[in-house]
Amino acid sequence: MKTAHIIGLGKSGVAAARLLKGDGWNVVISDRAINETLQKQQEELAAEGITVKLNYSLNLEDGDLPKIIVVSPGVPWDAPILVAARELSIETIGEMELAWRVLNSSSWVGITGTNGKTTTTALIAAIFQAAGFDAPACGNIGYAACELALEARNNGTPPDWVIAELSSYQIESSASIAPKIGVWTTFTPDHLSRHQTLENYFDIKARLLKQSKQQILNGDDEYLSNLGASFWHPSACWTSVRGKDYAIANPKFGAYIEAGWVVFGGEQIVEVSALRMVGKHNWQNLLMAVAAAKFAGIDNSAISSAITNFPGVPHRLELICTWQGIDFINDSKATNYDAAEVGLSAINGKAILIAGGEAKAGDDSSWIKAIQTKAAVVLLIGNAAEQFAERLQQAGYTHYQIVETMDKAVTKAVQLAPQYSASVVLLSPACASFDQYQNFEQRGDHFRQLCLAL
Repeated sequence: MKTAHIIGLGKSGVAAARLLKGDGWNVVISDRAINETLQKQQEELAAEGITVKLNYSLNLEDGDLPKIIVVSPGVPWDAPILVAARELSIETIGEMELAWRVLNSSSWVGITGTNGKTTTTALIAAIFQAAGFDAPACGNIGYAACELALEARNNGTPPDWVIAELSSYQIESSASIAPKIGVWTTFTPDHLSRHQTLENYFDIKARLLKQSKQQILNGDDEYLSNLGASFWHPSACWTSVRGKDYAIANPKFGAYIEAGWVVFGGEQIVEVSALRMVGKHNWQNLLMAVAAAKFAGIDNSAISSAITNFPGVPHRLELICTWQGIDFINDSKATNYDAAEVGLSAINGKAILIAGGEAKAGDDSSWIKAIQTKAAVVLLIGNAAEQFAERLQQAGYTHYQIVETMDKAVTKAVQLAPQYSASVVLLSPACASFDQYQNFEQRGDHFRQLCLAL
């Protein structure tokens, strides 16, 4: 029997294992960790005939080699074990690629970009669902694509559309994904510790768009627009919040804002004011979502209804509560400088900013300028606290305190907000979360719990 080896016992790994088991594979999952929760999963999967090896790393000298290796997004594509596997002609793919192979009878919208992916993905899914399509969102948004594939197989019915948020890690390990509609939200330096160069990072994301039948691109993004329309397909849709003149491709396909309306192909589709989310950056997300809907043939009434009722996305400028006149806003998904700058710029009034975590490479200058303009005080947490304090000091900004943990940050923010007449306490970390949390969702959830406890 053919053996498949899956690296990582997360949701995506378990779903991938069950998919392959259903196809008649002998399936082994390995995970370097070992704890009570994983041991319980090990027992459950053993009952299904799936072998789980804990506290174990794949070794290609163990004997029988697998025919296929499936990796989670967290496993570097250039990890020595994967390089060695490819040299031995062992097929090595990501979990998203496996899902594509099961679900490619459905139409796909693939959304990528440095920032704005999750909001745009959620908006697109909401619009498609309002139009009556079975169109679940999956991928980097939190619902593993293989879970969706497994559900579709068990039900015997694939969805009409798959609305997939794709990180660079997922694209890198998924060579054949070719969406019907590809969306690129923004492009700024990120994940360079993994991809090494900006060019590598760009090329990975560009591959998804090049393999998409219809391309939607952010015409207000400096990097993407500087490439010019000639880099892309002539039918590519360019979007701009600045009006028709900035939607730089064929006006027939352009989407832009004019006189308070989203306009696509020269037609007014929906008023911008229908979107309840704060920040002009969300207008760009709105444009891309509307363009995707129009390419799918969705009528304006469904678009308008979905946008009017769209509540926003957890962890992205999410209003948790208002206490004693102070808004507590969770922007935990701002895991790099550009996203954090957007979050800070989107709020009204002065803020007590909570920032820090596991620092990333990138240019922090625009974020520092936003702090100087919008932050009354910065409270620093996590491993980056000392580094950020030094950067703020160098920039001549002295209203910062190192508080180390989220608990201390929220307590201190409550004390300081009245003193500085700050109307907002904003968690917008500009950092990854892995120094103190499993992921940005857990970080945001902790902030939410602390705020609601007030």
